[in-house]
Amino acid sequence: MDRFRLFFQHFQNSSESVMNGICLLLAAVTIKLYSSFDFNCPCLARYNTLYGLGLLLTPPLALFLCGLLVNRQSVVMVEEWCRPEGHRRKDSGIIWYMCSSVLQRALAAPMVWILLALLDGKCFVCAFSNSVDPEKFLDFANMTPSQVQLFLAKVPCKEDELVRDNPARKAVSRYLRCLSQAIGWSITLLLIVAAFLVRCLRPCFDQTVLLQRRYWSNYVDLEQKLFDETCCEHARDFAHRCVLHFFASMKSELQARGLRRDLGEEPPEPLDDLDGESGKAHLRAVCSQEQVDHLLSTWYSSKPPLDLAASPGFWGAGLSHRAPMVAPGTRLSQHTDV
Repeated sequence: MDRFRLFFQHFQNSSESVMNGICLLLAAVTIKLYSSFDFNCPCLARYNTLYGLGLLLTPPLALFLCGLLVNRQSVVMVEEWCRPEGHRRKDSGIIWYMCSSVLQRALAAPMVWILLALLDGKCFVCAFSNSVDPEKFLDFANMTPSQVQLFLAKVPCKEDELVRDNPARKAVSRYLRCLSQAIGWSITLLLIVAAFLVRCLRPCFDQTVLLQRRYWSNYVDLEQKLFDETCCEHARDFAHRCVLHFFASMKSELQARGLRRDLGEEPPEPLDDLDGESGKAHLRAVCSQEQVDHLLSTWYSSKPPLDLAASPGFWGAGLSHRAPMVAPGTRLSQHTDV
């Protein structure tokens, strides 16, 4: 049980594990969708190719887009690519590394669909039955060209009266199915060999660049997560203080209207105590709507440099010209601008 809990915690904390899990889930959904799909070729010369290729390529495109949508790193990659440079230079190598990682996961489910369709052969037979060379089959020698085209269009429909129990139909269908399976197995073998070579040959080369790009791609993802979490924490704390200051500011109005019966009986509560501990001074320094808007704009347009030894004023003093910063322990005014 403890091992399962540790594994589950690792899965939750690892963004890569989550994405791999989603990738496997999409692949499993792809297999289920294909197995439950009822394939019906129109058996018309004008529409066979369109229907067959559409069924072979359209669902993979939809699965590819779904893979991009569920992958959080795709959004982070686009944001990193489109953001202004500001105080932090943009590294195209990191963006390409993130792009390759996103594409590898997004292409898994589409490739599963295409391989299943090719190994099954129905889509291929429907799409290319009209393209078969009649000279390869002796049964078409006594047919006119129009009869041949009509016959080939009916090949995917084995129950049609024109081709039922006809050995020529079985020969054409078997030929196309074998060709489809050969293409499917060739692609499968090619992918396996490519993955094997990448896995085996990668340690033979210098890993410095790869480690750097992996580190900084993870950093960009984690930085955005931490910024979002900190914004949520600040929003909660800011809302809490605004509510407290609202009730505190109403005391004088209640006293003026004579709605309080306990005047002078209880000492005024210090707002610092209502606000809680002073450990959130870095969050409470931003205490107005104008400062929050400027902080968010600064984060987008000019992210801080990746140098903790640099002076904080280099990138953190942008709020000083907008609204005064409040030092830790300083009592805020009763009216907070929201």
